[in-house]
This record gives sequence, structure tokens and C-alpha cells, in this order.
Amino acid sequence: MPLPAILSDFVGLIFPRVCLACHDPLARGEDHLCTGCRAQLPYADYHRLPPDQNPLARRFWGKLPVQHTLSYLRFQKHGRVQHLLHQLKYQGQQDVGRVLGRWYGQELTEAGLQAAFDLIVPVPLHARKLAQRGYNQADSFAEGLAQGLQLPWHAAALHRVMNTKSQTRKNRMERWENVETVFEVAEPNLVHGQRVLVVDDVLTTGATLEACCAVLLAAGAREVSIATIATADR
Repeated sequence: MPLPAILSDFVGLIFPRVCLACHDPLARGEDHLCTGCRAQLPYADYHRLPPDQNPLARRFWGKLPVQHTLSYLRFQKHGRVQHLLHQLKYQGQQDVGRVLGRWYGQELTEAGLQAAFDLIVPVPLHARKLAQRGYNQADSFAEGLAQGLQLPWHAAALHRVMNTKSQTRKNRMERWENVETVFEVAEPNLVHGQRVLVVDDVLTTGATLEACCAVLLAAGAREVSIATIATADR
């Protein structure tokens, strides 16, 4: 066995790497998720559906011209996806977003969607919340997607000008009113004429993503599309 592999196995005995979904030890070659958990993740596969059959796309019909509405996984309470998102959002495990983004970007590329976008833009956090958390979980997902799709991403294209209250217990109208005037385009030249893919961790009612897309279109973006790590039933 090569020396690097022996050293890796030795380090693994002392500091075992564990699956972030089930906490079982990872085997050599496994990346943050074990093979079993990766196989059992509830994949959404919306990118394989015609637009008129995509249940996510229907959430934006009559509100905003969204070209592609995509989500990698289905959110299930107390399931693997919720645990992964908790690790990403609250436990500092930014690699979760990068790995899931990279895997999803590769799937979208294989489905022929790489040519549908010019720029990836994450939903921003307010500066105060960013300072508290230390990172934006949407940035991690955007970075991974950019790697998988081989496209540029830009964390500062959008700016959150207001620090809103939590969306968790709000209905759709309350969520929209909470974010209606929250975002602005920080660099209009960056998005003008571009087909922008806006990304976030979870899509629930879509109010936050809708607000982001609206200001991007107003700033001259050619098209807007949406992608999230997971989608939750409303």
C-alpha cells in the first residue's frame, strides 16, 4: 500500500472522518457522505421534467418569468437532508454546500443545462448576520455549483440592505412583505445582459428568491433561473 494511503488510514483511526448525515465512519474515497446515505438521499430530479410539469416552476407562474426552477433534494423533517442543512447552516460545515453543489452541477451539466446560464449568484445575508455566522451558506452551494457547471459565480452581485426577521413561521404573503424591499443589485454591470442562476439553501414559498430575481431583472439581467439545495413542501 502506498505510504500516503497508510498515513491517511492511520490519521483516520485517530481522527475518524464521519458521514455528516448518519455519523458512521467514512470509507476511503467517500466525500463527507457515505455511499449508503448518498444513495438514499431524496433526489428531486426537477431538471428532468418539462417546465409545465415542474411543481417548483408553478410557484412562480404569473409572478415572475423564471426560466429554470431547480432543486437538488427534497426536504423532509428529521431526515438526512434536514441534518445536512443544519450542519451547513449552523455547524460551520461549509464543505456540505460545496460537495452538494458540485454533485448537482455535474448532474445539470450531464442534462445539458450548463449552456443555460452565464453567472451564478447566491442569495446574500445581511452584514450583521454574516458577521455573527461568519459565512453565508448560499456561497458554499454557489461555489460548488460553479465548479460542477464550470461557470463563474459572484458573491457580491446582490446586496441585502435590510436585516429581516426569520421567515420560518410566516405564510407566503408575510414572507413576501418581509423581503419585498430587502435586496439591491450591487454591481449592475456584472449582471446586465446575463442569464443569472440565483441560488439558496432551501426553497419554501420562494418569496426570498422571487425578490432577488425581481431586482436582477430590473437591473437588466437577460434571464433569471433558480436553484436550491433542497425544496420544502409549502
